[in-house]
Amino acid sequence: MVVDVKDAVLRYLEQLYVNHNAEFIYYKTLYHVFERFLISQERDAALFEQTALVDSAIWQVLFDFQRDGVKGALRKINAHNGCILADSVGLGKTYTALAVIKYHELRNQRVLVLCPKRLRENWTVYLAQNNSELNPFLRDRFAYTVLSHTDLSRSGGKVDGVDLATFNWNQFDLIVIDESHHFRNALRSKRDDSGRIMRKSRYERLLEDIVKSGIKTRVLLLSATPVNNDLNDLRNQIYLITEGRDDAFAKAFGIRSIKETLAVAQKAFIEWAQPKRSDNQNANDSGNEKNANALMAKLSVGFFTLLDELTIARSRQHLHKHYQASIAQIGQFPQRKKPDSIFPEIDLQRQFPSYQKLSEDISGYKLSLFNPAYYVLPDSEKHYAPYKQLNFTQKTRETFLIGMMKVNFLKRLESSVFSFAITMQRTVEKIEQLEQRLLQFQAQDQQAEISVQIDELDEEDDELAEAFQVGGKLKFQMAHLDIAAWLSDLAADKQQLSSLANTAQAVTIERDEKLAKLKEIILEKVTHPTTNRNGEKNRKVLIFCAFADTASYLYDALETWVKNSLKVHIALVSGGSKPNRTTLGNPDFTQILIHFAPRAKRREQFTTLSQDEEIDILIATDCISEGQNLQDCGLLVNYDIHWNPVRIIQRFGRIDRIGSLNTEIQLTNFWPTHDLNQYINLKNRVEARMALVDIAATTEDNILLPEDLRKLAKDDLNYRDKQLKRLKDEVLDLEDFNESVTLTAFTLDDFRMELNSYIQANLVLLQDAPLGLYAVVPVCADYPSIQPGVIFCLRQRLAGDDANAVNPLHPYFLVYVHDNGKVGYNFIKPKQILEIWRALSVGGQTKPYAQLCDLFDAETQHGQEMSKYNALLIKAVAAMQNSLMKKILVICLQVGVVS
Repeated sequence: MVVDVKDAVLRYLEQLYVNHNAEFIYYKTLYHVFERFLISQERDAALFEQTALVDSAIWQVLFDFQRDGVKGALRKINAHNGCILADSVGLGKTYTALAVIKYHELRNQRVLVLCPKRLRENWTVYLAQNNSELNPFLRDRFAYTVLSHTDLSRSGGKVDGVDLATFNWNQFDLIVIDESHHFRNALRSKRDDSGRIMRKSRYERLLEDIVKSGIKTRVLLLSATPVNNDLNDLRNQIYLITEGRDDAFAKAFGIRSIKETLAVAQKAFIEWAQPKRSDNQNANDSGNEKNANALMAKLSVGFFTLLDELTIARSRQHLHKHYQASIAQIGQFPQRKKPDSIFPEIDLQRQFPSYQKLSEDISGYKLSLFNPAYYVLPDSEKHYAPYKQLNFTQKTRETFLIGMMKVNFLKRLESSVFSFAITMQRTVEKIEQLEQRLLQFQAQDQQAEISVQIDELDEEDDELAEAFQVGGKLKFQMAHLDIAAWLSDLAADKQQLSSLANTAQAVTIERDEKLAKLKEIILEKVTHPTTNRNGEKNRKVLIFCAFADTASYLYDALETWVKNSLKVHIALVSGGSKPNRTTLGNPDFTQILIHFAPRAKRREQFTTLSQDEEIDILIATDCISEGQNLQDCGLLVNYDIHWNPVRIIQRFGRIDRIGSLNTEIQLTNFWPTHDLNQYINLKNRVEARMALVDIAATTEDNILLPEDLRKLAKDDLNYRDKQLKRLKDEVLDLEDFNESVTLTAFTLDDFRMELNSYIQANLVLLQDAPLGLYAVVPVCADYPSIQPGVIFCLRQRLAGDDANAVNPLHPYFLVYVHDNGKVGYNFIKPKQILEIWRALSVGGQTKPYAQLCDLFDAETQHGQEMSKYNALLIKAVAAMQNSLMKKILVICLQVGVVS
């Protein structure tokens, strides 16, 4: 059979020699570069359509960007057994996760949700078994199981009817881990002297009993901050996806070691973060601001590929760039006003010591209650030598923990004088209990044991809780201790702390200056409300406290005044640490939030709830700092400054949300002192941070010298402190921090989404267009780093097994070569090249640049004289070969092929 192909060939040749606009060439390149993505998307779409997810109630309320997040998460889960959903604060990760859960439940698969205890009600409200009208997705009949992170280390007890003693952990098809960064350290289980496990650690229970045991378990990790300031934070979270296998992606991505890939990336991060300044430039100079692109240039292909394949991370900027239709549908983000900073004294009568004076005094306290190792008699020290951890003796570790307790005291004081008084009194009572035991031992001379009891003093301090997950409490035989010396020091401690407790208790509600300042803020907001876009008066104030003691104290102090004098309603939620309370409706957690944010929470759907009144003043702990839509409110008050800046951003994310009816929103922060340098340079913060850095190092079998540990702790604090200083004057997103690199920087999802949008109307054009096309564009004056040259997109026909390890876009190679023959970016930096290509091509002229095309045709004699561009192509290929050889050599060295 003879077919006449003349017309087809002529059309093909005509397309080759016609001038093309740069935007089309850009999308034609993306179409081929992401062909594997498009194929997998088609395959997953077919699987997706087999379920009734699109008919579910949860799917109907999702916006386009959330639906794309669901599809992306399912694609990664199907391909790699897991996904890290790391969208920024306020973009609705909970709803996205609910849709992923519904997809699995529609396939008759069992799902377990693990969340921090304080966020438990954020998930249980959607369960069908509760048959609650407050559940907006009741018809979806969600049936997943909800347990807290802390339940992982329990061997008994019941949680909502779940008997942990007989609970079958290994029969779940999917686990959703909310706030997965809590598992960044692979803490070990507690063991007795014989090495037998006494209590499994949370991480080992999760990895060994859930992920690795029983049926195949997929993993969805949720966290806006999976990386704090150490890229190694990711490793143990990724191990939950890989079932602990370090080489799980050797075949798929050419990544032979996840641990090594992340360690090399962290080294590059540290080098990039080191300040580089000249002799006449000080450390605070703005010239120290970091450029994320400079870091990207240092990172390996493997690291880039790992995050691109496993993570979904979208920011506000991403939404504005790629989801304008959603923005128009939902509404804009509100305008952030400059934060207000309040610096109250503690006592209106000025009889209570200042914050600075107390911090100096507390720094000098011995706190021997927490330091039994100090009193071990010299002849008995040999009994405790075997208990030395990798890095430090028990005596040294207790010194770090004492530093943590001193910082905890100051956190309590910063929160409220009431909370401080309670903590002092509790500590005094603990001292008295210990004194009684020591005196009984002296009188009876019987065998007895003693151990440090810090964890029983403050369950709300996350860092203390983290410190006490490590190992078992070391028990000391009283006969091995200098009881007389310990009793003497305990008496001195008790006298100091009792004096502080009495002085603090004397500061009544009437004398509390900080409380008085808060009442001024509330009075101003209620009597001079702002007006939202609908013309409604907004009197709402959301007040965050780090500790439930403070939250309860504030409610007691404000309830009568707010209700009777201001004629508005007030409520308290504390996540179970203290009872919820309210002057409107039932003190149910969900009802309170609905009455506080009736628009965001769609109260009109709940016919049994009052529709006439609202709660205007809400006092809360961090039980609602994540996963709640409270954008009816326009004023958020941090009654205390959480020492982790990320928590401050998370708190503000409750009202700083897309779709807010408020045109402006306000953040007000209470600071303990005007001198922020003195505040952040507290001596004991270094010791406290050393304890946590030591924990992380111990779990990774890293032996750190004391000076190394101190440096790491100081670096960590320095990083946090820069953030805190900025938060005094501006409201930030996580991606705004100069020395923080979010996961959005390591994915190509922006380009994939651009292609998805373009392809809907241009698929046939992209399919029919031949290869070998080009476009000519002017150099962009807005980007001085872009110089005249050529961006080549080349395809490798044959490739070895290690192609994925050396080329993130295998089998395509992108190379940017300047006119002078210098390679600007090689194929190992595809994101930088694509960003340059986008800047030159998209959003500008949609037709070819006629004058430039004429100049190019004249220069090349209409394609007959291509020697200049052939030379640049040779340079590009040579650079590719050089990089390929280096990468392959590194791989060979890693696996021992080259000796």
